Amino acid sequence: MTRTTLAAALAASFAVSGAASAQELFEMTSGYANNLPILGTASVNFVDKINSISTEVEFEHFNPGELVPALEMLDATSNGSVDAAYSTSGYWQGKMNAAGLFAAVPFGPEPGEMLAWMLYDDGMKYFQQMYDDNGYNVKVILCGMYAPETSGWFKKEINSPDDLKGLNMRFFGLGAEVMQKLGVSTSLLAGGDIFPALERGAIDATEFSMPLVDASLGFYNIAKYNYFPGWHQPSTMFELLINKDRWESLDEIAQNQIEIACMANLADNFAEGEAKNFPAMKENVEEHGVEIKNWNEEQLQAFESAWLEVAAELAAEDAFFKEVWDDLQGFRSDYKLWSNNIYLPRPYNSVANQ
Repeated sequence: MTRTTLAAALAASFAVSGAASAQELFEMTSGYANNLPILGTASVNFVDKINSISTEVEFEHFNPGELVPALEMLDATSNGSVDAAYSTSGYWQGKMNAAGLFAAVPFGPEPGEMLAWMLYDDGMKYFQQMYDDNGYNVKVILCGMYAPETSGWFKKEINSPDDLKGLNMRFFGLGAEVMQKLGVSTSLLAGGDIFPALERGAIDATEFSMPLVDASLGFYNIAKYNYFPGWHQPSTMFELLINKDRWESLDEIAQNQIEIACMANLADNFAEGEAKNFPAMKENVEEHGVEIKNWNEEQLQAFESAWLEVAAELAAEDAFFKEVWDDLQGFRSDYKLWSNNIYLPRPYNSVANQ
């Protein structure tokens, strides 16, 4: 090897090692344990995606409680105790009235419509504004998405809205306020705390996630009645929060890489949920004695009426909630021209199903 060739090789080696040492490490806490299918693996999948495409940043995944408890992730990310968090804004409903509008809206948009509002209308603008206006030092990126969830596991059958009165139930986001209107006492428990609460009778019922996720937590051992549809979460959005100082220290390439990895994660997360839940429902019934129940029209109307009351009250007391709610409602009104014409009507008695 000539001296010139050797010098070139050494320079290339130093360049590679220099690039590697310059790669920024982000410690990311997740709201969901990595052993939870779909829900927990989504944050792991994001980390795998960003680490496979970026030479600028590297993310390290931590389960809930390893760095901070799940319900403390927003504050920890804002103050820099952690660099990033994978979560859903519905967890912050007690801090900001509008938080649930960017997570899951009762009787609201399904995934396609929700994505349209978030990415191509005003949703993401308001999403970031909510954190900014409330003094949180975070950058928010849409990073995961679910189809509807099951709307609850109950120890006893619910035959009318009156049967809900007096129940203690784990419930999430804006849907919890609906249940409170109907006489349910609600609490927001992290995933790992739900089964013990059901087992010792601290709660009578719970909603958490999709059938496969819920099955992995064993709810069917105690609560045999699984209710559908997920009126409280027709779609669920998941966020990546990054400490804003860390975000602004990144160059445009690194920022773009993170956003692209999140966009890929959206598609992956949604498709996995659509593919893996019907086998889980079948297994729940055939192997675990679960009864799949559907809310009747009276019950759904009671839920919706209560939700409209909640939305009106929140809009009256919170100007930002009203602004976002009005914007979403305006978008949905216009969107109907498309959805009412392009999609098959529901219910449609398809020949394939006859």
